[in-house]
Amino acid sequence: MGPLLVLKVHEAMRAALHDGIAELACSVDLDRSTTTVKLDATHWAWQGQQFPYLESCKDRTIYYWTGDAFQPVSRYTTSLIKLVPTDWGPPTFEIDGIKMLPTAKVSPYADAERKVALIQPRGKRVLDTCGGLGYFASWCLQGQAASILSYEKNPDVIWLRGLNPWSPQMDSSDVAARLTLTQGDIAEQIATLPGESFDAILHDPPRFGIAGELYSQVFYDYLARVMKRKGRLFHYTGTPNKLTSGRDVPNEVAKRLRQSGFDVKLNGDGVVGIKADF
Repeated sequence: MGPLLVLKVHEAMRAALHDGIAELACSVDLDRSTTTVKLDATHWAWQGQQFPYLESCKDRTIYYWTGDAFQPVSRYTTSLIKLVPTDWGPPTFEIDGIKMLPTAKVSPYADAERKVALIQPRGKRVLDTCGGLGYFASWCLQGQAASILSYEKNPDVIWLRGLNPWSPQMDSSDVAARLTLTQGDIAEQIATLPGESFDAILHDPPRFGIAGELYSQVFYDYLARVMKRKGRLFHYTGTPNKLTSGRDVPNEVAKRLRQSGFDVKLNGDGVVGIKADF
């Protein structure tokens, strides 16, 4: 993986160069690690390779090295998908300007750690319904899950994962042995999965207005079918204000999950469920 640049790092390089400093300790992997770059008037060097300074470096943008130039980590096919830096290091991503992960009060990576802990992944076979940047999968791996089956519908999001150093690195033998990432729509694929084949499920769908089918009674019945008895579920719902949205999504979700056979409790910005033992 080549270097990634964001505004704060680019400005630090320029400031150091202005002050006559020839070497700078900084991060070129979104604060995953710290390295040293060498600076001169026209280029900066890292790992024996020279890179140009950016003519224009924008805020809220991550740049990756294509081999010839730095380009924003973004794509537009049916919608604009963009990797976005955060104050925490691990990035979030946006689809048509809508932020997909919480970042206001906590790192999206740390937020995923808390939520994965709710399903107690050690030794379990986990279904990760909407993989996104893979932060849930990453913490399942670190939590010693036996295996993770992860689905991601959007190929452009999978492309973002390939450039994000905080996403699971699929070229790692340990990751490849325990994590299966499939491009596919879980709303369709769930019907093909064997019954009672998962010990735990992580369900982090897009908001209700975008993917209502992933909040439906039919889909929750499928989740219950593929879950083993006493299996644990975390379902992210967000915390929409029912006074402005007109809906109480968390309690609607809880009601449907109960009808599907889960004992449920609201937990932060989501719902925790345990499949009944009968």
